[in-house]
Amino acid sequence: MAQPLVKKDDDRDEEADYSPFLGIEKGAVLQEARVFNDPQLDARRCSQVITKLLYLLNQGDSFTKVEATEVFFAVTKLFQSRDNGLRRMVYLIIKDLSPSADEVIIVTSSLMKDMNSRTDMYRANAIRVLCRITDGTLLTQIERYLKQAIVDKNPVVASAALVSGIHLLQTTPEIVKRWSNEVQEAVQSRAALVQFHALALLHQIRQNDRLAVSKLVTSLTKGTVRSPLAQCLLIRYTSQVIRETAVNSQTGDRPFYDYLESCLRHKAEMVIFEAAKAITELSNVTTRELTPAITVLQLFLSSSKPVLRFAAVRTLNKVAMTHPMAVTNCNIDMESLISDQNRSIATLAITTLLKTGNESSVDRLMKQITNFMSDIADEFKIVVVEAIRSLCLKFPLKYRSLMNFLSNILREEGGFEYKKAIVDSIVILIRDIPDAKESGLLHLCEFIEDCEFTYLSTQILHFIGNEGPKTSDPSKYIRYIYNRVILENATVRASAVSTLAKFGALVDSLKPRIFILLRRCLFDNDDEVRDRATLYLNSLGDGSVAETDKDVKEFLFGSLDIPLTNIETTLRNYEQNPTEEPFDINSVPREVKSLPLVEKKAPGKKPTALGGLPPSPTSASDAYERLLSSIPEFADFGKLFKSSVPVELTEAETEYAVNVVKHIFDHHVVFQYNCTNTIPEQLLENVTVIVDASEADEFSEVGVKPLKSLPYDTPAQTFVVFEKAEGVPAVGKFSNTLRFTVKEVDTSTGEAEDDGVEDEYQLEDFEVVAADYILKVGVSNFRNAWESMDPDTEHIDEYGLGPRESLVEAVNAVISLLGMQPCEGTETVPSNSRSHTCLLSGVYIGNVKVLVRLSFGMDAAKEVAMKLAVRSDDVNVSEAIHEIVASG
Repeated sequence: MAQPLVKKDDDRDEEADYSPFLGIEKGAVLQEARVFNDPQLDARRCSQVITKLLYLLNQGDSFTKVEATEVFFAVTKLFQSRDNGLRRMVYLIIKDLSPSADEVIIVTSSLMKDMNSRTDMYRANAIRVLCRITDGTLLTQIERYLKQAIVDKNPVVASAALVSGIHLLQTTPEIVKRWSNEVQEAVQSRAALVQFHALALLHQIRQNDRLAVSKLVTSLTKGTVRSPLAQCLLIRYTSQVIRETAVNSQTGDRPFYDYLESCLRHKAEMVIFEAAKAITELSNVTTRELTPAITVLQLFLSSSKPVLRFAAVRTLNKVAMTHPMAVTNCNIDMESLISDQNRSIATLAITTLLKTGNESSVDRLMKQITNFMSDIADEFKIVVVEAIRSLCLKFPLKYRSLMNFLSNILREEGGFEYKKAIVDSIVILIRDIPDAKESGLLHLCEFIEDCEFTYLSTQILHFIGNEGPKTSDPSKYIRYIYNRVILENATVRASAVSTLAKFGALVDSLKPRIFILLRRCLFDNDDEVRDRATLYLNSLGDGSVAETDKDVKEFLFGSLDIPLTNIETTLRNYEQNPTEEPFDINSVPREVKSLPLVEKKAPGKKPTALGGLPPSPTSASDAYERLLSSIPEFADFGKLFKSSVPVELTEAETEYAVNVVKHIFDHHVVFQYNCTNTIPEQLLENVTVIVDASEADEFSEVGVKPLKSLPYDTPAQTFVVFEKAEGVPAVGKFSNTLRFTVKEVDTSTGEAEDDGVEDEYQLEDFEVVAADYILKVGVSNFRNAWESMDPDTEHIDEYGLGPRESLVEAVNAVISLLGMQPCEGTETVPSNSRSHTCLLSGVYIGNVKVLVRLSFGMDAAKEVAMKLAVRSDDVNVSEAIHEIVASG
């Protein structure tokens, strides 16, 4: 009696453990490979062994040269078998073994024989293998066969030749480019796959010629492409041509837009989607152009195929970032997708609705999301949380319902990244929506009562310490904070002590109660907690209700404007070189980005970094300061304020490599010329740079330190010193000529001749600009730093920046002009954005802190306007920043 059919899926455990390759070892399989040498070949057995070998190769097992050679020679004997299945496995193993040039010769004759065989399967596979393992020399011999194969009537053979051409284009492009006529003929093929591969190859052949690509697109968009796959490729190439071609200024029409729109009516779904996606990704796309694409994507939302629903909702999600109003017509269809079985589709639908919804729909959406959140994974929940945060910033009046939603999901189970996303969202809402501060802080206080993540607890405590004292009733937070001192681990306890001290320092009425709690912390079993408590008790006074001194507040809780890595490096140097003088925090460099002391040699380029200094872990600014202070002529210039990045004054591959580093002091500017002699037969002596400062009126040359000798490939420096008015950001242009005495060197002995010839070498010009007088120094919390500065120093003005291609260009230009540090990621401008705010911070010469708030806007004619607000420790510096922008 026949046994009933049992699906393997019925036993999940058995399926999970089952693998045909379980426990196979390379040594055992190589032993089995001896079956290839049997006089009577067993095709099925040989195929199984080759399968195991392929498995090992694809799992990352490497064969030694000897092992690979033995397997290869054994496999070549299998060509005598007529079994089609085995022959296909032989082709695969030869490709994966990648034999050497000597071994390829052995198998070439068999492959060429198969390439001319009457069996199409042999021909196609032989072409693929030959093109994979042969070099350019053999390729010229079989080029005639490959050209014939491209136009072969059998689509399998033609596709094999075309795909091989795509791979060969990377290694031997000059040979493949000769096949253009045959490939062009294949583009007209009726076989869908052949047309697809032919179009891909033809575009790759012409991709570096914009005019040729444009002609190709023009000819094919007239309706000669039948294959849906090829049509999708053509749409992509058309989009590329549209991006590179300007919009007609008179009619406002885009070239080829009509073709993309016609593809929306194609019978193949993949073509329709590709066209809709291409239209939505056009730069500066208008609502009129978007409408037909959005209509098609809306139809896909109700498709029975999950892949179409996913593709449509993902594309609409991207469109909603830049054109939310264009997507609102699809909201009803997307609401039905919230309950979709595919959680990816549901997540995209809900986040798109959050971007496109109006204020009246917020409450309804929140109810739908509440049921939805419990069914999805953390990675999808994070996306939803970020969308809710954006919605709350868009509709600040709805903060109560959105904040309650965030606090509810914060209490539910979830991983670290998910909880962190919620906490970050609540923090941002508190900062940006003043009315949300009280309720948001209480939600965070309740969360840390049961928080299992130390990092989040310490971050929240730090935030409560900054914001809590500014609320109407700061005392209500003390209980939550002190609970952490009693119940948490040492790291959180130390953070809680600092938070308590902030309340004591900033809220005078609470100081006596805070002192009682801090004294209890003196008996903690962790030394960090005890040390912090001791520090704060001794710094905050006697515990009476009195205002804390401003300097104490700044010392204990002010923002640290020095990078921690710089502090660490300077402290290490201080420990390694002990002195009787105490450590001075002012000796720590404030540059955010430090340059490597010695540049890595680029291929074909000589080193141009500091010469004569051993590599060390110090930053470039440390190295420069040590170098300059070791030169007696520069010792009385005072503290080095800033050193620029090296500016190249010569092109690559020239006889002499020279760059300049600009060192800025209060009263002087030192130009350090790093020189490298790249000619082995020459020795340069008495090397100096003659500087023409006729276009730098505010500078006067006061000294030169020549370079006595410059041997081959040994970087060294010469210096030129200019004087300027103290504390003034003088600017100007400098022309440079390298002057030296050149002596011939006998390369065999290394000795130079006694007599030399004076010579000169013209260098590139460089400029000292306003950005050279501003250090890039970041702030951890821009808003707090801005509010802590005196509002009387604020200077606001508006500027027209003229026509620009995009806001990105305008933002980058102003950041480059000022040379300041972008804060909180505001240097990144969303694509197609019409407005943007950028925050910058820095230190102006004279150690004056400066904060800048830039607000950009772009109109329909691409004219950019900018509002510039500056605050600093000195009102004159605020005005100076405006002068830099006005003159830039």
